[in-house]
Amino acid sequence: MESIQILEKLIAFPTVSRDSNLDLISYVADVLDRHGVACQIIQSPDGQKANLFATIGPTETSGIMLSGHTDVVPIEGQNWTLPPFEMTARDGRLYGRGAADMKGFAACALAACVKATKITLRTPLHLALSYDEEIGCIGVRSLVDMLQAAPQRPLLCIVGEPTDMQVATGHKGKLAARAICKGREGHSALAPLALNAIHLGCDFVAALRREQDRLARDGARDGDYDIPYTTVHVGKMNAGVALNIVPNLCQVDFEIRNIAADDPHEILDRLRDEAARLAGEASTIAPEAAIEIDITNTYPGLDTPASSQAVAFVKSLTGANNTIKVAFGTEGGLFSRDLGTPTVVCGPGSMAQGHKPDEFVSVEQMRRCDDMLEKLLQRLCDDQLDTEQ
Repeated sequence: MESIQILEKLIAFPTVSRDSNLDLISYVADVLDRHGVACQIIQSPDGQKANLFATIGPTETSGIMLSGHTDVVPIEGQNWTLPPFEMTARDGRLYGRGAADMKGFAACALAACVKATKITLRTPLHLALSYDEEIGCIGVRSLVDMLQAAPQRPLLCIVGEPTDMQVATGHKGKLAARAICKGREGHSALAPLALNAIHLGCDFVAALRREQDRLARDGARDGDYDIPYTTVHVGKMNAGVALNIVPNLCQVDFEIRNIAADDPHEILDRLRDEAARLAGEASTIAPEAAIEIDITNTYPGLDTPASSQAVAFVKSLTGANNTIKVAFGTEGGLFSRDLGTPTVVCGPGSMAQGHKPDEFVSVEQMRRCDDMLEKLLQRLCDDQLDTEQ
């Protein structure tokens, strides 16, 4: 399978989000160039990373876009028994960092692009590869800007995150924020005369937990998700210098993952009100007490109607009867919101393997993805292609 040969190449590029992805992008561009396909390379502001966009087939009309990210999560602190940046084939599985999330799909997509150059497409095939998805769908935004300014926008987008080749129509949105809790430093022997910022931070974390309890009890519901309501989660707390110093600063990093029926900014407004109340109470001890909240990253959810023609089209490629929604986020919400492009998520492998040591995708899943894209190519050769909602 050509896709597996390509996957071996892709895994060998250690494209952890903190590092450059340019070698991988150069490899993909070279493969396409050898088959007569020109690529648009959109570099990051520092020039160390890049997005890639390519079109196979007619350029004067809109086409179907295959989208994936090139970055992977780190391997530090994980007990890998196989080399993470070398593909290992064993017992029907293909191991390596990014095999499932999501170089498996990228490999299938690139193989499909190569096949597309050898046939006559009436509707074009687009390939979109982005950077820094793992840290908040950051890199793809410049690609979205480019497509917004283009004469045509994609008719349909398939984001190839691992779904076991099921057709996913939605995922939650995400708002990441940082609360800076300000107290008053002092000697720990005189702690009651100071204001411990960690204590203030813990009070704010308790407020976050109360909001989560409210959402779980009284909030909107979407039964297509494993967790059918909006969630609030604290991921990091940083504070303190030494045990005998009462800390004057505490940083709390938290997120809101919202279903479509909830506005994360309304939830954040409630949390700001609660932060102001807590800071007001603490100001009786230290007038400088404060809890300041800044948004650090946000991306929209995806909620493509399951009854849409776009979903029916992708289901016809996979043979699926049902649709699902996934817990993790993707760039699909940006394509849907900012481009108006109907988007689904469908790709080989399982996110249960993602971000773990000895990550893998099965050969069978790769074969099923190849089959889906082969059927897509056949449809792109048709005189008419109806994917409109």
